[in-house]
Amino acid sequence: MKDDFIFGLRPVLEAIEAGKTIDKIFVQNALQGEIYAELKAILAKNKIRPNYVPVEKLNRFTRKNHQGVVAFISDVPFHRIENIIPELFEEGKTPFILILDRLTDVRNFGAICRTAECVGIHAVVIPEKGGAPVNSDAIKTSAGAMYNIKICKEPNLAHVVDFLQQSGISVFSATEKAQKLIYDVNFTEPCAIVMGNEETGISKEVLHHSDEKIKLPIEGKTQSLNVSVACGAILYEAMRQKITKI
Repeated sequence: MKDDFIFGLRPVLEAIEAGKTIDKIFVQNALQGEIYAELKAILAKNKIRPNYVPVEKLNRFTRKNHQGVVAFISDVPFHRIENIIPELFEEGKTPFILILDRLTDVRNFGAICRTAECVGIHAVVIPEKGGAPVNSDAIKTSAGAMYNIKICKEPNLAHVVDFLQQSGISVFSATEKAQKLIYDVNFTEPCAIVMGNEETGISKEVLHHSDEKIKLPIEGKTQSLNVSVACGAILYEAMRQKITKI
């Protein structure tokens, strides 16, 4: 953890100005002052959305003089999905996107990114808030795959789904409530696959916007799989279809 965050108004300000990738930033409620005003302006300029929290939460990160600001940094740069999709079409590629809806376990996140990179996913989309941190643990679990795949942090995943659909990309949401099995849908066309939170699954809003709900067959008494395992099975079925088509 200590390697992944910095604290203090001036250090955080300088880190952003130096081009460091900010994964998450926590700001004390009702913080004031000239330096904070400067920090607030540069956050807005770089479209970085702070999480406003009570001082007690900041004190849990560090007992040192944080001055009301703690920022978690990442070695992995973030991208915007609206920039990636046009580039893929211009290059003649068939977009293959993965959306992770509020996945919280950093090791699941890292393992999924590793599989995603192996099967040729073009971008992994995660929410700005509520998701696992893009930190050294995630990078390590991914075996470095995060350096070779584009990570997109987006404020609203439902809007991402709408954008993808408007771009001609089908969106498949993995849920146990689905009727269709993963073997009954076509992954060979431009598509995105959505995986949900470990406990609550995919949000209702994202499910509502999706084109299809899909599931893995379960024959045993255990009615669910670890999200990383389930994601791997789905991604490799998609890859199988793509290879077979070729």
